[in-house]
Amino acid sequence: MKPDTSSFPVLHWDIFCRVIDNHGDLGVCWRLCADLAQRGHTVRLWVDDASALAWMAPLGCAGVQVHAWPDDAALQALADSNTCQVGDVVVEAFGCELPESFQILMTRSTPPVWINLEYLSAEDYVARSHGLASPVMSGPARGLAKWFFFPGFTPDTGGLLRELDLLDAPTHMDNATSTISTRQARQPKFDRAAWLCALPLDKPMGTNERVISLFCYEPAALPELLQQLSQTDAPTRLLVAQGRPSAAVAHATQALNMPAAGAKQLHISHLPYLSQIDFDHLLWACDLNFVRGEDSLVRALWAGQPFVWHIYPQDDLAHHDKLQAFYQALQMPQTLQHVHDVWNGRSTAALPAWTPSDLAIWQVWSLQTRQVLQHQTDLSTALIGFVEQKR
Repeated sequence: MKPDTSSFPVLHWDIFCRVIDNHGDLGVCWRLCADLAQRGHTVRLWVDDASALAWMAPLGCAGVQVHAWPDDAALQALADSNTCQVGDVVVEAFGCELPESFQILMTRSTPPVWINLEYLSAEDYVARSHGLASPVMSGPARGLAKWFFFPGFTPDTGGLLRELDLLDAPTHMDNATSTISTRQARQPKFDRAAWLCALPLDKPMGTNERVISLFCYEPAALPELLQQLSQTDAPTRLLVAQGRPSAAVAHATQALNMPAAGAKQLHISHLPYLSQIDFDHLLWACDLNFVRGEDSLVRALWAGQPFVWHIYPQDDLAHHDKLQAFYQALQMPQTLQHVHDVWNGRSTAALPAWTPSDLAIWQVWSLQTRQVLQHQTDLSTALIGFVEQKR
């Protein structure tokens, strides 16, 4: 049973985030901040590099304040002057360590509920570790406790980030503008064709084109994918995300001696940086989505369209075990597993060429998976309920 958090008091949250080498950590933290604010809470996001929010969330969000990662000198001054009040909840995202001076502030009044928000995984340890306490044994916060909070795919975990109205309908384009909409308002119907036509593309979208989005790292199988798409029976429009995916595609086309805009049945269009709202639109609009990392995986699951996930690669190949656990947890079709294995380097076989019947099977699986997951408690609801138990 989903906890009813409507009667819980609104809280002030301090959420700390460090940007490592991609935008995923900040993307997850911003979605969490915005979701909490839309439920009436107030949030301070402390981040060491907020520059990506200029395109990720250009309109900001009422109830969310963004602060630069505080150095110890600044926090010590606040501590000495008693002008900084720690929130009711402090979230340490993805193993970033709180500044020591902020920990001092946490000990000077009623201690907040201290949450260690972990990365998403389907592995067995997640359910075992979710909700456990981690006593702080040293440092200025000695004697306090952190609580492990693990996102996950099963009811015995913290769930997945999902706005309360997300599955009512995706956001709609603003027909009054000629650019991609960044409006927060929900509309009753998503006009896929109109949204795609509003994209600033090098060539207008064809009415009979299959549309595929590409958001990846640098998969070894990328040249093979481009070659396959160029030789299919149906014309394909590949919408390539800005940044590492765009650079990877440029390198792959050069290696293939393929024109930068594609060849034969494949036309490649490079997108600008998209806001989170428009990235969601992209996933809803495409026939197949290649996604990477944590944030876009979750949004692909909610889109209900077939997808291929490029998991964050780790030097010790631990991501291969994580990928296998993901297959099992969501009962992924074997044909789609084979594509994932090659895309993620678990297999050195040729990239499987999928058929329309494969794509139809993947579509059914995607919709069934979304239905199962949407009946589980979302992450913000679970987190609010968990915090209320610990206060």
